[in-house]
Parts: sequence; structure tokens; C-alpha cells
Amino acid sequence: MRGAIATLLVALSVVASGGTARAADDVPWSVSTAANSFGADRPNYSYTVNPGEQIEDGLIVANSGKTPLSLAVFAADGFTTDAGKLDLLTMDAKSTGVGAWVRAAQSQVTVQPGQSVQVPFILAVPAGATPGDRMGGIVTSLTQGGENRRLAIRIRLRVSGELKPSMSVDDVRLHYSGTPNPFGKGDATVTYTIHNTGNAILAARPSTSVAGLFGIGRVESAKVDDTPQLLPGESWKVSAKVDGVPAAVRATGTVKLLPLLTDAAGSTGTLDNVTATTHAWTIPWVALLVLLVLCAVVVLILRRRRRHSASVVPAERERETADR
Repeated sequence: MRGAIATLLVALSVVASGGTARAADDVPWSVSTAANSFGADRPNYSYTVNPGEQIEDGLIVANSGKTPLSLAVFAADGFTTDAGKLDLLTMDAKSTGVGAWVRAAQSQVTVQPGQSVQVPFILAVPAGATPGDRMGGIVTSLTQGGENRRLAIRIRLRVSGELKPSMSVDDVRLHYSGTPNPFGKGDATVTYTIHNTGNAILAARPSTSVAGLFGIGRVESAKVDDTPQLLPGESWKVSAKVDGVPAAVRATGTVKLLPLLTDAAGSTGTLDNVTATTHAWTIPWVALLVLLVLCAVVVLILRRRRRHSASVVPAERERETADR
């Protein structure tokens, strides 16, 4: 089961702009990365490791309260929530990546008031680990009075080997709402799912458009925000509204993705665009109904004229016979 860690999310965001994470004023401890050969005041943990290798690092836990603290310490895999935030699995959930490969020197740590303790940990990558990115974190947890509070620091791991970043656009659908005005324009909604099909953490910059037959009258959607960084295998659903689409019988919705790849140094590069299309009928039903009514009226008039002509001709013939 996945569990939302409320204070964890704050910790991760705070850590990104400094060396120490504290979720709220009522949380009486903080966590930070140890200063060692990897650097000092690191915002989080980031490693590139070969399969079969291991590294050693440390977590600093500081007690800012007035009483001793006994905290649980564990590692967990990360995942992206529906809100686009990074979260971690709970301690009772099974991790298969970072959470399974990181082992703290102690599962419980006691910190005296005003003191700090360093908790060493080892990251051991299995020899058979496949190349690519993983995300997780090391968590400190306090359960007190039935309330559980947690602070964590993110661990981003790249297992060495061939990196194959890849994205797909799946289940693209176009819905056209139409308009009662036969000469007006309606609104369309394009929904789709972005899927990270590669082995690298990726975000995407999507754009959406709708066009009529042969690409006529193409209309762009309003700007859609970039997706959050998606871990390998994760998906993200998008809904884009396109206003002012003409009812041109048949419409084509086009989704274009620009994948964004961020390296270990924080630089973001782009990959080749990924494109997908879908189709939907955009028939101007009111105009079609008017046309059908007009056709019916014309047919009715023609039939009446034919009947009238047919009745006039025999009457004239009868008069000619009588005159003879």
C-alpha cells in the first residue's frame, strides 16, 4: 500500500533550497545530509552507481526540542502522487528499488535535546540491477499520541549502463461539444495519458491542437503545464480544452510531447518530440437538420407539381374528345 506522508512532502521541498529539512514548527527535529567526500550542505542524495557496487553515506538527525526523541529510521521507494508530488512508500509497504537497497546502521535512533546524531547508511546495488533511474528516500519517523510525523530526504539513484529515455502518448480521445449555431464554433476536449516507457526520470511539455478536414482551421489549446517528473513506468493523465473549433464534419486532435531529461547536475535537455492523433465527428447537426428540412420541402413541392400536372392533362384530353 502507498501512504501519503504529509510532513515528508514539506521536508523534501525545504531540503531542495537548503541543507536542513524541518516540516513544521511543531516538529521537534530536523534532518540533513552528512558532510563527507560527497560534499557539504547537499540538498539531497544523488548517486550514480555501477551494478554490484555499494556506497556509504550518512544522515544527520538534530533534536531541537526539550525532551529526548526516539525515531524510527528506514528507507523507502518513491512514487509520484496524483497531485504531482514525490511521496514515499510507508514502512510496512514493500520496496523493490532504493528502499530495498539502502540499509541504515540502526533502525531506531535516540537523540538528546539540543544534540545531533549521525546515522550511517549503505546503498548496495545488486549485481543484476538494470540500468536506469530510481527514486526513494531515507525517512525518520515519530509516533506519539496516536499521531505519526515524518521527515525524509530524497535519494535519486542512477544505475550505470545504457540510458534509454522514452515516452508514449496513450488513449488519446477527442470530445466535441458542438454548438446550436449552424455557423458557429464549438469547444473540444482532448484527453490522453503520458507514459514514461523508458528507464530515465522524465518530465514532458505537452501541446494540443484540433483541426478540421485536411488540417483546415487548426486551433491550439490553452497552455498546459509541464508534467511533474515521472519515474520509469509511471503515467500522467492530461485533459486539454480547445475553444473555437469549427463544426467541419471530421476533426483531428493532435498531441505533441517534448520530453525533458534532467541530468545529475540539474541541467535539463530535450528529446525528440512524440506525437499522437485521434479523430472525432464534428457534424453541424443543426445545419444538417435545416438542410434536411429544406430538401424535404423541395421534394414535397416537386411531388405536388407532378400530381397537378398529371391531373391537368387528362382533363384537357376529355375536352378535346367532347368537341369532336
